[in-house]
Amino acid sequence: MHELSIAVALVEQVEAVVSREGAVRATKVAIAVGALSGVDAEALRSLFPLVSEGTKAEGAELGIDAVAARVRCRACGGETEARPHFVSCGACGSQDVELVAGRELNITSVEVFDER
Repeated sequence: MHELSIAVALVEQVEAVVSREGAVRATKVAIAVGALSGVDAEALRSLFPLVSEGTKAEGAELGIDAVAARVRCRACGGETEARPHFVSCGACGSQDVELVAGRELNITSVEVFDER
C-alpha cells in the first residue's frame, strides 16, 4: 500500500510549511489527485489522521480534489477529458494526443493556525 508512504510524505511536507510560516499547526490541507496517478484517494483520506497523529498536521482537515485525465489532441487541437480505458481525443477520436492532466499528486494549499 503505497498510500501509507504518500501519507507520511504529505505530513512531512505539511509540517515543513507550518514551520516555515512560524505557525502552530495546520488546520486544512488540500491536495489534487489525478485519475491516472495510481493513488487511492479514500485510502489516503483514511491514513492521513493516523499518520498525522502527534504532528503539526494532527486534526487538519484533508480535502482531496479529483483531477480528471485530460488530453490535448495533436490532430484537431482540442483539449478534452480522456475517454475511459484508452487515451483519445473526446472531440475527434484521434489517438494522437498528449496527456495534459491526470497524473498529478500535488499539495494545492495548506491553511495554518498562528496563535499571534
